[in-house]
Amino acid sequence: MNADPRLLHTAHEALPQALSKLDPRHLVRTPVIFVVWIGSVLTTVLSVLHPSVFSIAVAAWLWLTIVFANLAEAVAEGRGKAQAESLRRTRTESVAHRLVSGSADGAIEQVPGTTLRVGDRVVVEAGQVIPGDGDVVEGVASVDESAITGESAPVIRESGGDRCAVTGGTTVLSDRIVVQITSKPGETFVDRMIALVEGAQRQKTPNEIALGILLTALTLIFVLAVSMIQPMASYSGHDVSVVVLVALLVCLIPTTIGALLSAIGIAGMDRLVQHNVLAMSGRAVEAAGDVSTLLLDKTGTITYGNRRACEFVPVTGAEQAELVQAAYLSSLADETPEGRSIVELALAQGASAQTVERGITVPFTAQTRMSGVDLPDGAAVRKGAGTAVGGWLAEHGARLDDDTQATIDRIAGDGGTPLVVGCSGAHGAARALGVVHLKDVVKPGMRERFDELRHMGIRTVMITGDNPLTAASIAAEAGVDDFLAEATPEDKMRLIKAEQEGGRLVAMTGDGTNDAPALAQADVGVAMNTGTSAAKEAGNMVDLDSDPTKLIDIVGIGKQLLITRGALTTFSIANDIAKYFAIIPAMFVPIFPGLARLDVMRLHSPESAMLSAVIFNALIIVALIPLSLRGVRYRALNATALLRRNLLIYGLGGVVAPFVGIKLIDLLVGLLPGLK
Repeated sequence: MNADPRLLHTAHEALPQALSKLDPRHLVRTPVIFVVWIGSVLTTVLSVLHPSVFSIAVAAWLWLTIVFANLAEAVAEGRGKAQAESLRRTRTESVAHRLVSGSADGAIEQVPGTTLRVGDRVVVEAGQVIPGDGDVVEGVASVDESAITGESAPVIRESGGDRCAVTGGTTVLSDRIVVQITSKPGETFVDRMIALVEGAQRQKTPNEIALGILLTALTLIFVLAVSMIQPMASYSGHDVSVVVLVALLVCLIPTTIGALLSAIGIAGMDRLVQHNVLAMSGRAVEAAGDVSTLLLDKTGTITYGNRRACEFVPVTGAEQAELVQAAYLSSLADETPEGRSIVELALAQGASAQTVERGITVPFTAQTRMSGVDLPDGAAVRKGAGTAVGGWLAEHGARLDDDTQATIDRIAGDGGTPLVVGCSGAHGAARALGVVHLKDVVKPGMRERFDELRHMGIRTVMITGDNPLTAASIAAEAGVDDFLAEATPEDKMRLIKAEQEGGRLVAMTGDGTNDAPALAQADVGVAMNTGTSAAKEAGNMVDLDSDPTKLIDIVGIGKQLLITRGALTTFSIANDIAKYFAIIPAMFVPIFPGLARLDVMRLHSPESAMLSAVIFNALIIVALIPLSLRGVRYRALNATALLRRNLLIYGLGGVVAPFVGIKLIDLLVGLLPGLK
């Protein structure tokens, strides 16, 4: 297998950092390697006091073992620091054009971007850098976010809806927007990203802590076992040197996985960064690997998300022009993309442009799922989901007639989204005027991806505000396992809690303020970078590309992390067990001649056997660094198949490698002058 030139270059750059990690204050956090450090110091002192080829060689290779262990961690951290450096370059000392608080004429003052406070409003025009994280509260603009996401194509940011968040350091390419600042200086999204990818805030995950405790316990057991060898040997009339005992201890304790454990965790987070996903903690990455239920929004995830009004369908007793005008009025206060598309289509079909005072508009909310207007003459118009408008009509003594319901069912059955338009008041009794047809399209390849998740044992649930018929049609076309229709924020929370009470880990994506509670409740909450600040604060991951389907990739990366840790742990344990049978008989044949029957390796001498094992113990760490950073390739297999594959490849490999490696090294070590 050829070495990756990029890895060799990174390792060269990380070597000084690996040497700096020889500080015992750093090593004490990894008990296994700290024991090796103590042994290295002890053998170094003994080799100075009583020099020999064996003692000097053992001391040198024990120090190399520690350096190689540090190198694995340093290389993993080096990748994060390179990413952090590129992010640092995006931070510029910008001038902010702040709106003067309380000014009636919209006066603007120029202030340094570092003086901005939460709640300040700034004006950003074409060619200017957005001075801080915030939400667009006025206007729409094209923004270059390539410095943050790496994506060269500009994105649209606009007030209202779920694409209002902007990140400090990005550049407005066109138009003019007003941004309300949502972060303090030094606590911006970029600042948090830098700290996280540098590893400054990385904490060990529960599984990592548990494995660390197990490795520490095994180390203590072997310390006690090795300390008993000298008394037993003395009783038999032999003497075992301290250097031999230290070398034996290092070969018996789980140094391989102890050296690589931290690098595996750091590399897992790094793989997410390479996918433009920022994990707020290693716990979130690990949880992604154990997820058993995925909640995915329909719009923008399973479908393209650009639902637009394509047709106004009047019902019996209503005129087309009347429906078009009512749809226009009822959507003026609807800031969602769907509401704006209704206004655009209505104007294109002859609606007369009107302005309505803010006090009589009824804005759209996720709870009511309606928007509308209450006119001065007593008339009222509403537009929204069929059940919501039906409930509103019932309050005014009317109901959805059969023609309206049939139109709703037809549009929903075709996979569209029907929105009912109703009126009441000045022009007669309350009644439905017709239905607005919103159309969306399922993304290609979604069924295959959901089939793969099902094969992995993951249940997929589509979340949508659509009615059950529309939801069922889209769910069947996409191939999800279940769906939640006409979902409110409370419905999402109830579903997540129900899944968690059943012992399942839940992951979901979201971008709106109404998604924040559910994102906080989910075990893995992935917020979109385009979404609101509330969503990004609530989630434990942020997708810089704002691609909701990336949740599927995140689960795969999480599983890869767990499988990599499990595979290398299996290899390490098998490797240690094999070393016992490879070197212990050769070492203690002079003391216990009966062990000659187990000495299948026929190594050169007890000292060469011990030194060969120490050298192999160090080199195997180096050999496994690329795998720990790259990760074991994940395949969608069931648990039984994964276990079988793990044991065959890494278990069997861990058994065979020491016998082959130690024998080959022994052939070379046996040639050293001064070695028995």
